[in-house]
Amino acid sequence: MKILQLCNKAPYPANDGSSIAIYALAEGLADNGIELHLLPINTKKHFKPEEHIPAEFKQKTHYSSIFKNTDTSAVGALLNLFSAQSYFVSRFYFKEYEDALIEKLKSTSFDVIQIEGVFMCTYIPTIKKYSKAKIVLRSHNVEHQIWERHLENEKTSLKKTYLTLQNKRLKQFEINAFHQVDAIVTITDEDKKTIAAISPKTPLHTCLTGINLNSYQFVEKAKQANTLFHFASMDWMPNIEAVDWLMEKVWQDVLKQKPDAQLVLAGRGMPERFKSRYGVTKNITIIEDVKDSKDFYATYDIMLVPLWSGSGLRIKLVEGLAYGKAIITTSIGAEGIPYTNGQNMLIADTANDFSKAILEVLNNPSLKHDLQKSARALAESHFDYTISAKHLIDFYKTL
Repeated sequence: MKILQLCNKAPYPANDGSSIAIYALAEGLADNGIELHLLPINTKKHFKPEEHIPAEFKQKTHYSSIFKNTDTSAVGALLNLFSAQSYFVSRFYFKEYEDALIEKLKSTSFDVIQIEGVFMCTYIPTIKKYSKAKIVLRSHNVEHQIWERHLENEKTSLKKTYLTLQNKRLKQFEINAFHQVDAIVTITDEDKKTIAAISPKTPLHTCLTGINLNSYQFVEKAKQANTLFHFASMDWMPNIEAVDWLMEKVWQDVLKQKPDAQLVLAGRGMPERFKSRYGVTKNITIIEDVKDSKDFYATYDIMLVPLWSGSGLRIKLVEGLAYGKAIITTSIGAEGIPYTNGQNMLIADTANDFSKAILEVLNNPSLKHDLQKSARALAESHFDYTISAKHLIDFYKTL
């Protein structure tokens, strides 16, 4: 089987949720004997030099990328108002990528073209013109659902008006894409149910994002015990919202009972206001550029994932499970994870419950130890990347 994987970002190094999802599945497909061709946009925002990509990965994925600055801008946002397209989508369409895609489709006959995320569905007309392959959308999230959840909490009226318009356009584009593809692969059963209600005739398959568990070593005792951490891409709106909520609603209550509690906020794209506001306090450490995620997970102890918007699977949370971290999250944060509350992780959906959960783990070494062991066990039983990829290949054979 020959599969072409189209991506809106370069997946290596896999240092954020979506690139981990793309990279792990690419590895899984190739390791299951698929002739895989990987064609990503190498964006300015997430730029990754091709010379840093391992030769073995390049070879087994027929890797080639096309550079483009897809950053949003005030001018671009304003001009977009005079079009009917969603600005979320239109910035990922450009001629250089389309030309590379056409060349790839002309040179190789593919069985499946797997589109990583709805934004790359802007190339569906091109694919249909030059290929007879089955077109599959791998829906990392239900994108319009993320924005609907966010807009419920947006307070700035002008910004809310603009984003509501953009999300209306995005929703229509996303629904149209659901009907144009031959199948949809979701990362969670929750997203599968949502999409099935919108497009009931489209074949659907849930493929949990697997990881190479051999790359994740369970370290029971962190170098800095009882430190709390939030580790995520901080240029993604739901993560910014999560940290705002944590700092405004939870953190002061924790400090009242644990004045020596230490919190680490880590992740690429940290907003300047976080650095200026929190980076000068004695209880908070900000790490914008995590050089070695393995060392980071081995150093800091208790993982916080206080998400209130988003859909799909939080890949960083899967990494936390694999490293055997004690995890406190929300129901939305844990979506897609087959967890048992109180066993694999703690679920807290109010500020009071979240601060209580933090204090409970800090004050109860036995609970923390049990959460760590159960987290790793859950990763081992559900998130092996080769098994996830094999099930996906079996699904593709039915199309």
